[in-house]
Amino acid sequence: MRLSKILNSLENSWERDRILLNIKRGLGTDEIVNEFLVKNESQIKELNSLLRPEDIDLLNQVEKLSTCESKLINEIKNLNYLENDENNHILNEKKIAPSNRVSHNKISSFMINWSNKFVVIALLTISAIALSKQAWA
Repeated sequence: MRLSKILNSLENSWERDRILLNIKRGLGTDEIVNEFLVKNESQIKELNSLLRPEDIDLLNQVEKLSTCESKLINEIKNLNYLENDENNHILNEKKIAPSNRVSHNKISSFMINWSNKFVVIALLTISAIALSKQAWA
């Protein structure tokens, strides 16, 4: 039960809207992560003490999945620049600027929801593993 409370608390501390706002303001990802670690140091230490080897393996897999998703996002983002030369890109931007904003908002919304679901599923999986261990103990 303790693990579940810690995970819920950490999830609530990791407010995606606030983080995106900080990124837009120019804060670096290292600064954001370090700030989170400092603010939640005791909970993170307690979480770390409760993790089993199989939980660590799961976290490693989640990290690899996140890295894979990040690479995919970069590839999708860079695809447009590879296919169009700079002049053509500027012309297309002028012609379809209003619809481009709509598609940008849709993509942004999709990525945020997709990522949120992924984080929630990962946290629920870790919680389920911990709860099943407690049930069998």
